Amino acid sequence: MANALQDKIDARASLWEQMKACDLSNAEDATKYDRLEAEYDKVDTEIEREERRDALNARNSVVDRSGAGDPRDGDPKAADEQFGEGYTDAFNTWMRRGERALDHAQTSVLQRGWQDAPQAAAGVGTGAAGGYTVPPAFRQKIIERISMVASMRQLAEVITTDTGANLPWPTVDETGVEGAIIGENTAVSEQDVTYGQNSLDAYMYTSKIVRASLQLLQDNGFGFEAWLAKALGARIGRIQNRHFTVGTGTGQPDGLFTSASVGKVAAAVAAVTYDELVDLTESIDPAYLEGGELRFIMSQTTRGMVRKLKDGQNRPLWEPSLQAGAPSTLMGYGVTLNNYVPVPATGAKSVGFGDVREAYVVRDTSDFALMRLTERYAEYLQVGFLGFQRSDGTLQNSAAFKVLQQA
Repeated sequence: MANALQDKIDARASLWEQMKACDLSNAEDATKYDRLEAEYDKVDTEIEREERRDALNARNSVVDRSGAGDPRDGDPKAADEQFGEGYTDAFNTWMRRGERALDHAQTSVLQRGWQDAPQAAAGVGTGAAGGYTVPPAFRQKIIERISMVASMRQLAEVITTDTGANLPWPTVDETGVEGAIIGENTAVSEQDVTYGQNSLDAYMYTSKIVRASLQLLQDNGFGFEAWLAKALGARIGRIQNRHFTVGTGTGQPDGLFTSASVGKVAAAVAAVTYDELVDLTESIDPAYLEGGELRFIMSQTTRGMVRKLKDGQNRPLWEPSLQAGAPSTLMGYGVTLNNYVPVPATGAKSVGFGDVREAYVVRDTSDFALMRLTERYAEYLQVGFLGFQRSDGTLQNSAAFKVLQQA
């Protein structure tokens, strides 16, 4: 099949060379040109049909990445084979110079990474609007930036699925269930696992439009790819971090702090005490206290408050790190800063503590994709770029993470 397609591509190239050799001012050549053009259009249509079929076949080949990790995080050259040889080069050409700069081979391989974007609230687009999946090297830059900005992604369990269908997600806490001793020749009794259930959707996150001048696109010395990945990743990372932290669960993810149980209620409206932090840590079941993944999450404002706290021996609770690579600690536990966590105020959940990976799951659908808006800003000699990714998050174990709530 591949050889047949290549033969058609070669035939189309030959027809084009003959068409270019025609002198349209000559009547005989003009007639020849018309005949060649009809043949060219016919072959061109056949090629486009086969290329679209190959692209659809690649897009509809479902790969489950939810368990064994993502092979695209490895060697970029090997990962490039997911969409076809030369995908990265074709993508970079399209990103800097647009669709018209692509040859037919590049267009074919690039279409295998096509992703539709929703056109309206009623459903998902079918090709009139969409973008191309970013190649491994560019993707890695974006993911690094998103993770850098979205601290919740660094801590939570993250799964990837290939469709955006609603995914029922079990929630379970087995800390209160024990085994038993049985006698010889005695049947083992049953103990059902009691599951709760949340659900994971796929909300469309966009970076909004980032403009780039033609000068930047044409300047090969400027690290445009890194600059764009940083801009897109930071924007999506911030909004996701907000929602994964304090999302309402209505039209957006369930935030960890929104859904988490209260482990301790503070006595004051805008203050935190040592005793309250002790009670918060003790509200976590011992089964999770031995996991090694426990930490506090709070805003920078709250951290400023707790840094001033001292224990009963007048020793500061905050312990700054004395060596590179080792984090500073609070009461012996690591601290993650997240400025989307509310500051101490009336009724605010201002401090969280627990094992976030055990407590919270993030679901990504498919991959990060990029749209290029060529005509919209043409009068400014600019091109717009728009990144999008479908994600959701929900609480999966309420016993593994608790919050301190102000009075």
